[in-house]
Amino acid sequence: MLILGIDPGLQKTGWGLIQSEGSALKFISSGLIKTNPKDDLGRRLADLHLGLSEMLTTWQPTSAAVEEIFVNKNPKSTLKLGQARGICLAAPALHGIEVGEYATNKIKKSLVGVGHASKDQMGMMVRTLLPACGQISEDEADALAVAICHAHYGSVSWESRVAAATARSA
Repeated sequence: MLILGIDPGLQKTGWGLIQSEGSALKFISSGLIKTNPKDDLGRRLADLHLGLSEMLTTWQPTSAAVEEIFVNKNPKSTLKLGQARGICLAAPALHGIEVGEYATNKIKKSLVGVGHASKDQMGMMVRTLLPACGQISEDEADALAVAICHAHYGSVSWESRVAAATARSA
């Protein structure tokens, strides 16, 4: 099962791919999709969609998960982040991929055991669970954490697991 985790952002969207077989997790790849802050919002959202679509076509994950957003003090920033998150939900769905959603605290609790873990704690745990990931950005670590959470909570449907197993054995 190839799981894509996405940490949505308008400036930088992190993505991470892991392979999950039973309880074994393996790092596959990760990266950032950056938009130009000087471009208008429509262009930036289009660039985010194109970047995600290219990555989805290249790697063809079987399942995806996106981190839920929290409300900032600045409603304008929250709205823009929500629009970027919408792209992050739609892109995998348009490729026929099931998309799960997880709250930040649930992701942190599934990796570190506490819902209010720091970025450093999360990064260290991601590197411990996926040592092959090497030096990655915070956004990539967050995206890999989303993918790990998705693997742990079993949000991958039974039908998806059967289809993936059938495809592997064919």
